[in-house]
Amino acid sequence: MRLTSRKYSVVAPCVGLSDFHERPCVAQWRPAIMPQPRMMLVVTGDDFGYCPRRNQGIVDCFQAGGISNVSLLVNGSAAKQAADLAKRHNIPIGLHANLSEGIPVCPSLQQSSTLVNQHGFFHGKMGFRQALQRGELSMKQVELELRAQVGLFVELNGHLPEHMDGHQHVHVLPEVREVFAKVVSDLRIPYTRVPVEPGLYSCPWIPAHLHKFYKQVEKDALDAIPVFRRHGIRWPDVYLGLTTMGQNMSIPSLHRALSYALAANPSSSTSSSVQGSHQPVVTAELMVHPGYPSHPKEGGCGEGPDDFSQSADRQHELSVLKDPSVLALYCQERVQLCAFRDL
Repeated sequence: MRLTSRKYSVVAPCVGLSDFHERPCVAQWRPAIMPQPRMMLVVTGDDFGYCPRRNQGIVDCFQAGGISNVSLLVNGSAAKQAADLAKRHNIPIGLHANLSEGIPVCPSLQQSSTLVNQHGFFHGKMGFRQALQRGELSMKQVELELRAQVGLFVELNGHLPEHMDGHQHVHVLPEVREVFAKVVSDLRIPYTRVPVEPGLYSCPWIPAHLHKFYKQVEKDALDAIPVFRRHGIRWPDVYLGLTTMGQNMSIPSLHRALSYALAANPSSSTSSSVQGSHQPVVTAELMVHPGYPSHPKEGGCGEGPDDFSQSADRQHELSVLKDPSVLALYCQERVQLCAFRDL
């Protein structure tokens, strides 16, 4: 596609917005179209629907111009509230498909299935991977659950997801990626996420155990690319977010991540050109987790909130993303925030 001077549906620094007057936190930004953006950036707030405090933090971040998109956990305890908030504030929304945390959406899988443990909960981030490696998971049941989650998403929001990714990156795992791609393709959901981040291997601040996990996520994601391509699924040129998660998020780390992304060679089907120019525009997604810390025993996907949800990391991300310096950085680097629908 070619970028035109149409108004975008998402609040973005240096972008024309019909509801600009409702966003006092970004009042210093003039509502003008960025003439020649170098990057179209989808900033996705993950885990929408996890708990009321997560929902409120994500909405606050969107209203401040810090995110431009959300990914909904339909089995989250506050999913209905999240969907209502997205409608009220016109927040672009996709599905955060969940096979690892909480309770399945599909009723037939809640009591006795390969996807749950003896307590009726999903096996967990690492437990799911271990069960998959042992060949214990039914891909037919994975498909049933994914389709049930899309169905619930439609019931809550009144439309299909604008994109679909995987909670804890389960969608790129072996076997699962084939089923995931089939469901996404069958339902004509246009976009997904491919978590391969430039600069990941030069981050000494990431703990060794996380580095090991991220490297495996990247390997799985690279192996998923031909599967997604075969099914006609699209994704942005660049993925960001592993190196800027939690306390690792800062103005310098975001600047670093953007620099790596801007150095990328646009090659995906989402790459664009600025009208009147042959200069390619990099498309990217930044995964973030803003929110206020969950109260103990409030929220989650059926088992209560996890440690990350109750930590200060969520509010730290929220504070950084709302910082006017981040919005200034986007304008300085000619980065235009958008939704998947704008790619």
